[in-house]
Amino acid sequence: MTAQQQFASIRKRLLDFHPSAFLLAAQLLQLILYAAFEGMISQRSLINAAGLVVLLMVLWVVTSSARVQWVAWLIAAPALGLSLLSAIFATPALQAWSSLLEAILYFFTAGSLIVYMMGDNYITTDELFAVGATFTLLAWGFAHAYLVCQIWAPGSILISTAPGREATFLELLFLSFTNLSATGLGDIITVSAHTRVLAMLEQFLGVGYVAMVVSRLIGLVNNTRKRHKSEER
Repeated sequence: MTAQQQFASIRKRLLDFHPSAFLLAAQLLQLILYAAFEGMISQRSLINAAGLVVLLMVLWVVTSSARVQWVAWLIAAPALGLSLLSAIFATPALQAWSSLLEAILYFFTAGSLIVYMMGDNYITTDELFAVGATFTLLAWGFAHAYLVCQIWAPGSILISTAPGREATFLELLFLSFTNLSATGLGDIITVSAHTRVLAMLEQFLGVGYVAMVVSRLIGLVNNTRKRHKSEER
């Protein structure tokens, strides 16, 4: 058995353990850790680095494309390095570049998971978990994008309950989830042109993602019913 065949066999076995569920659980655990270390930049950077490692592991399992994996590593390697450096030095420039690369990686992985979910004509348990994991990846990606905007243009995001204070990453993540889910809570507000455009893009993407998932599930259910009817005939 060649090395490539061995890796394919390992990936197939790991899929039985629902890697998307593992990723979703890791994302939710990160939320708890962010709350525990609220406002501590060094700890947040280390949590981000650990999250990127989990993300890469899951991406390796759910996709067999070597090109996709190489692109992910090309983005992740400098992102991991910058995350670790920002944990040590905590300078705004390092945080901005690290978050920019992390946002790109989260969006790239979300796209890869969507391809994974759409790659066949049936829904597996892991693909159902991937629906939730993809949503969290999009939320994380936009949260990092908001952080980049806030660092490069201070005052571009306003906290109505604490004016004059910069938003923490957890607060930006909260903003991202409310936009992506179209909840629209208004205590954290985008006030500059570029952050408002970013918010509009996230709202559009959130609505489109939900519509895509729902339409796919309905389509698969209808196909299953048609197949059962044809078999009965």
